[in-house]
Amino acid sequence: MKKILLLGASGSIGTQTVDIIKEHKDQLQLVGASVGSKTDYLETLLEEFSLEFVYSINEQSELASKYPNTRFYFGDKGLEEIVLEENYDLLVNALVGFTGFKPTLLAVQNKKDIALANKETLVAGGDIINQAVKENGVTLLPIDSEHSAILQCLQGHRREDVKRLIITASGGAFRNKSRAELANVTLEDALNHPTWSMGNKITIDSATMMNKGFEIMEAHYLFDIPYSKITPVIHPESIIHSMVEFNDGTIMAQMSNPDMRLPIRYALLYPNNVGDSCVKTMDFDKMFSMTFKPVDYSRYPLVKIAKEIGGFGGNFGSILNGANDEAVDLFLKGHIKFNEIENYVIKTLKKAHFIKHPSAEELVSYNKWAKEFVRNIWANN
Repeated sequence: MKKILLLGASGSIGTQTVDIIKEHKDQLQLVGASVGSKTDYLETLLEEFSLEFVYSINEQSELASKYPNTRFYFGDKGLEEIVLEENYDLLVNALVGFTGFKPTLLAVQNKKDIALANKETLVAGGDIINQAVKENGVTLLPIDSEHSAILQCLQGHRREDVKRLIITASGGAFRNKSRAELANVTLEDALNHPTWSMGNKITIDSATMMNKGFEIMEAHYLFDIPYSKITPVIHPESIIHSMVEFNDGTIMAQMSNPDMRLPIRYALLYPNNVGDSCVKTMDFDKMFSMTFKPVDYSRYPLVKIAKEIGGFGGNFGSILNGANDEAVDLFLKGHIKFNEIENYVIKTLKKAHFIKHPSAEELVSYNKWAKEFVRNIWANN
């Protein structure tokens, strides 16, 4: 029985993770969860599972009285405290944004395996996380569909035989629009993803393709592959989730219906790979097609910027993450236009101070600086 601590349980990835845990209750046990501010969902989890420890932003004295055998964490340090619990085997990090970095690092130092859906953890602090993983002898598994696909394609193959990784992208909500047409798109338009059902932040990152830039950086850290050997490609149907090309010219691809529960299940049950009733298999009695086209960096400049930032390393990933988080938040609140997101990110990077070997505390500090810088640009405008 694998004991799970789930951070971000009330989000899109979190609720789908709960689906998988319930489907495989003979192998998986949810022992802890964080829900942010959604205390109604926290109570639902407490009623359904025998949770030993939970986190929410605010103190839950009423729930704590009702569930005296559960330890309740809250506040600014609660996420860092809950991952230091001992009675769990796997941390599933489904948090959104840089909030997931410090809990992941502390869980690794607590010698817990990690299933990571929080790509910002590696974007901002991949070097520090990888070093901690190596020092503590733990396993770091991806939940992103693209990286799960790569992991599956690599099974049984030597890393030295890999020529390149090919990361597919849907192209987001505006894949058929020119840059000129982006000037007046609405929030509703941006949140209408053609393939995937995701949270608002990730859906906007898909529309700008910033998420694909982040995934390139994440792939670099997960698989120890140089950026020159990681190629993004637009695949609107989202059937192939990524590919690995080998030195002999062979390309291995992982394909399935676009359902995040498949990579979640793969990570939670790894190294076992079993089916269930949650994920529908593909129906080859129905006609479908698959198309591919290269990523136009002039159309999606944030992808190119992410690759360049990844090459620099240091604290730039943390700054990129912070600037993007804040710019997307401004767009979600209706304060800026969609095509201004990239402008705010670029302006922040141009003003940033580079540190080659930052500490974890410095990464936190520069992430905060980037967010404040973006807010100040907006306020002054």
